[in-house]
Amino acid sequence: MNILIPATSANLGPGFDALGLSLKFFNSVKIEPSKFSSVSINGEGSDSVNLKRNNIFLSIFNEIFLELTGKNENFRVVFENNIPFSRGLGSSSAVIVGAIASAYEMAGFKASKSVVLNKAIIYETHPDNISPAVHGGFISAIVKNGSVYANKINLSDEIKAVVVIPNKPMSTTSSRQILPKNYTMKECINNLSHAAFLTSCFYEKRYDLLKIASEDMMHEERRMSALEELFEVRKVAYENGALMSTLSGSGSSFLNIAYKDDAKNLQDALKSKFGDFRVEIFSFDNDGYEITQS
Repeated sequence: MNILIPATSANLGPGFDALGLSLKFFNSVKIEPSKFSSVSINGEGSDSVNLKRNNIFLSIFNEIFLELTGKNENFRVVFENNIPFSRGLGSSSAVIVGAIASAYEMAGFKASKSVVLNKAIIYETHPDNISPAVHGGFISAIVKNGSVYANKINLSDEIKAVVVIPNKPMSTTSSRQILPKNYTMKECINNLSHAAFLTSCFYEKRYDLLKIASEDMMHEERRMSALEELFEVRKVAYENGALMSTLSGSGSSFLNIAYKDDAKNLQDALKSKFGDFRVEIFSFDNDGYEITQS
């Protein structure tokens, strides 16, 4: 069995813990029964002995496989990790979603994506990353009484993601600690109205209004202050054709959306200015995780 799990970008400015989308940038995992358990890691984390010994994917996979079958079995697992760690591109959600979907598949259960998503919320309490990792597309999601409700639309091939990936990580836990415990009514109204308007822009394909719609007053600039170059990333992006430029998740990556004909020029401008950072163009993924048989 092989599974592909996409990278995701969450928050999207004002949609704090509620909005996210999926990118055609994947981790893959190959799992097959074996006489002995073994783990191979290629790409991100390949040089980490600790990741082989304390692997969250395997911990969740084994827990759910045992829950479903009542058995502990041995598997050969090969990871191809492309999504960078602690860069706001959903690496943790990819691990959680991939482990759950794989466990159901290897246990012989054809779990719906809804089942996988509602299992994932147990391990990741914010639905804005796990929902697009499961379903793909642009997602608006809420959690009610422990269940995830997610609405999805497919993203157009008229637009591309131009993602700036700094060489410095940001911890989600640490970045949350710098956020205030309370917000003013003005800040709350701003984010409610802009998140609603941003969602309508994606539904109506009013990409020309994304810059206005994506204004945030709750978290972005507070988090960006930990890596001052990000303010310049946003400035350069808007000067060179970006329709929208927002912190990806809790950072440190920055998501820029551009019309497909403008994406290469935007990438070149950002590469020229930020030589130490990766700048990649991705299409949007509308499928979420996908399982194939070896």
